[in-house]
Amino acid sequence: MVATPRSSEFVALGHPGSDHYAGLECFANPGVAAVELTSDELSALCPITAQPDLYRLTIAYRPQALCLESKSLKLYLARYRNEGCFCEALAVRIRGDVASALELEPDRVSISLEQKARGGITITARV
Repeated sequence: MVATPRSSEFVALGHPGSDHYAGLECFANPGVAAVELTSDELSALCPITAQPDLYRLTIAYRPQALCLESKSLKLYLARYRNEGCFCEALAVRIRGDVASALELEPDRVSISLEQKARGGITITARV
């Protein structure tokens, strides 16, 4: 997933569906010190069994110049539904993409990715 640089116009926002997805989009920080986004609509496939894994994701960051636009995030997350990826690797990948889009160092972005129980085991990866 490639993060796109900020632009003055949003590509996805204001358009139905996902045809206009162009990567993670950002807007100028209006003056907030911290942002937290939570979703329980993330899914990916187990890279070994190809069974679906369902996740609860929390992204927290301390913005500088930019904030993350939520519709582009929703479309970004939907792109994982057919990808095979372990929970821990997915958390690292999402943090890297979000930090890149926001033009932040990765340590200014934290990810908590909880894989919902399958086989009686819940996994939570934090970066």
